[in-house]
Amino acid sequence: MREDWRLPKSAAGRSRRWVLAHAGAAATASLTRPAAWAADDVIRFALTPVLLTSDLDLLALLKSSLEAGTDRPVQLVTRRTYQEITTLLVSGQVDGAWICGYPFVANRSQLDLIAVPIWRGRPLYQSYLIADASRGATSIADLEGDIHAFSDPDSNSGYLVTAAELARDGTTPERFFRQTVFTYGHYNVVRAVASGLAQSGSVDGYVYEVLREVQPDLVAATRLVRASDWHAFPPIACQAAMTNSDNTIKLRQALLRMHENPIGRETLAALRLDRFAEEPTALFDSIAANMNLVRGLG
Repeated sequence: MREDWRLPKSAAGRSRRWVLAHAGAAATASLTRPAAWAADDVIRFALTPVLLTSDLDLLALLKSSLEAGTDRPVQLVTRRTYQEITTLLVSGQVDGAWICGYPFVANRSQLDLIAVPIWRGRPLYQSYLIADASRGATSIADLEGDIHAFSDPDSNSGYLVTAAELARDGTTPERFFRQTVFTYGHYNVVRAVASGLAQSGSVDGYVYEVLREVQPDLVAATRLVRASDWHAFPPIACQAAMTNSDNTIKLRQALLRMHENPIGRETLAALRLDRFAEEPTALFDSIAANMNLVRGLG
């Protein structure tokens, strides 16, 4: 299953109008660029399924915004799982990737931060436990014995936070829940719970809140059981060896300045983000602590 939430018609329309309106300008600008770019000039930017990777309008908008900010062609790379994207990043096959905080701390010695999104004024988000709307569950204890949907085994909000919560009680998801399934997409977690395929699920709070706005009927079939503590928002990262490469520097500048220009603001609005910022790696310490707890439990 693919990540497949859609922008509301008004926002999608703005994206389409923007792409069409700027098509001519982009063609004109290309006349001033080299007829053939060297392979090293292409910026390869990877996206995990946490993003709207099936919304072609948004992808076109993001690509155009990054190309305008870097003055280089950008190739967007998508894969089904977090592990696939992390492998591309660690091996240097992409210049940067929008990953999750869990694989970032798990591969900390091999990765560096490029930027962190700011959502609702902070570089933070939460993991949500959700259940069917008809249930009166108020804590994770009420979900024992459920068929539980996770997003991805390398997801912080879609797996690690819940696994750490259970580890503090001396158990694991496999022992606590009757069955666990991975949907490989936060949207798919919500859809699984809403449709009754799963009785409960662990989901990215940012995704859930966007879905509450753009697909309220879907979210209405679920209820929020608990919101976790705040954790670092999924970052944009690069291979540590490529931190000072020309492509990485240009990508970082494009992201940090995205809110300063109309194209970037259009992209941020579509993503429901305020801007991108430089943040210390210590922001991810709470995720690292959860990872160590879960791995220590065995």
